[in-house]
Amino acid sequence: MEKDYSKLWTLFKSMFVLSACTFGGGFVIVSLMKKKYVEELKWLEEDEMLDVTAITQSAPGPLPVNASVIIGYRIAGVAGSLTAILGTILPPMIIISIISLFYEEFRTNPYVATALQVMRAGVAAVIFDVVINLAGNVVKTGRFLYMTMMIVAFVSTYFLDVSAMVIIFVCLGIGLADLYFVLKKNKTALTESETIPEPSKKNKRGRV
Repeated sequence: MEKDYSKLWTLFKSMFVLSACTFGGGFVIVSLMKKKYVEELKWLEEDEMLDVTAITQSAPGPLPVNASVIIGYRIAGVAGSLTAILGTILPPMIIISIISLFYEEFRTNPYVATALQVMRAGVAAVIFDVVINLAGNVVKTGRFLYMTMMIVAFVSTYFLDVSAMVIIFVCLGIGLADLYFVLKKNKTALTESETIPEPSKKNKRGRV
């Protein structure tokens, strides 16, 4: 029991720190979560983190909260999800509450404006790191379909200004269709292997 509380405390503390120090949106915190839970704590596999990223992007709601729900549940069940959510939402609630009290001072303060502009450069670098990692994981699958979908999605978003929701739902449909054909192919292969007659004992004795 003490070990479970220790894991929950580590989960809460890490989520709280990541959420408090993240600037730039969901993609940034997902990258930091990957480094924390995959590389440092080794609570998740890299493929699992890739799946978490895909699910959180497709599901409604803030990406960091969606990710914390899945990661927390994967690590410690329902208690882990609640702990991770609490650690994720507390920092922005506290920070936004403080900023709201001094909004006019923050809005017109040249030092704050300069700091935000400088931080954007760091955010761009972190997001670029996320893109490279996710693209590398897609390439590692060796599936021509997935790599083609990645390229087509990028071209559609960047050059053709296609809505991200349209791309997500189209990719979801293609993924479900691909899964259907893979399962059907495996089922057919299994059926064929079961219908092949085994050599009779008589034949085996005859060979001997």
